[in-house]
Amino acid sequence: MGDSNRTGPRNGSGQFDLPNLSREQRQGLVGQVFARVAERYDLMNDLMSGGLHRRWKDDLIAWMAPPKSAKPYRLVDVAGGTGDIATRFLRAAGPAAEAVICDLSPEMLAVGRRRAERTGQQRLSFVEANAEALPLKTNCASAYTIAFGIRNVSDRNRALNEAHRILKPGGRLLILEFSHTDVPILDTLYEQFSETAIPALGAAVAGDAASYRYLVESIREFPDQDTFAGMIGHAGFEQVKYRNLSGGIAAIHSAWRL
Repeated sequence: MGDSNRTGPRNGSGQFDLPNLSREQRQGLVGQVFARVAERYDLMNDLMSGGLHRRWKDDLIAWMAPPKSAKPYRLVDVAGGTGDIATRFLRAAGPAAEAVICDLSPEMLAVGRRRAERTGQQRLSFVEANAEALPLKTNCASAYTIAFGIRNVSDRNRALNEAHRILKPGGRLLILEFSHTDVPILDTLYEQFSETAIPALGAAVAGDAASYRYLVESIREFPDQDTFAGMIGHAGFEQVKYRNLSGGIAAIHSAWRL
């Protein structure tokens, strides 16, 4: 595939001009990227996190601590097409728990459906939907998660408002995302790794440097932990907190819809 312009608008340096893309351009770019990487999504996250994303997702579920009782508990997992978070949730939750996976990418959803069929998972449903306009009823969810997806949303404020809308009073928001490390040396090393190694590995392993370059740039463009916590609070959530993972390479943000 190489670095074809089909992957999205570039600036003069050959990088993606993310801050200046229109909402439609960014949404189209995200759709192209995830159509290309869907079959290698776990590999993508392994390359970008050194394999740590698996532990970070376990940390998210541990912080959620879903109830193990027979009381109904509904998770809406947004941008979760392949089912990594939803599957972990269902393993940890009680027998009446269910998960709805919403994703804009039909290719990602197809991967998730195949996995659910192979494992015989019956408590999962899949909806092709934009995080900014979920086709779900108000106050329908006990918990809302989005892992490594919020940075790809064109309008993050609209997505956070939608999360607040669909959560029941007392519902929980948990967001796992690559973030910003301020640990000396680690920040420089991770920057260098992201800038050079990840696109090179994407080209060598997946034959796709351009999509991986976009993903690296989307991390760099994402707001820092405190700024993003402020956005969550502005959407109406309370008790907003975050936990840094691996020195801030990633972070989990937690909040409540009260």
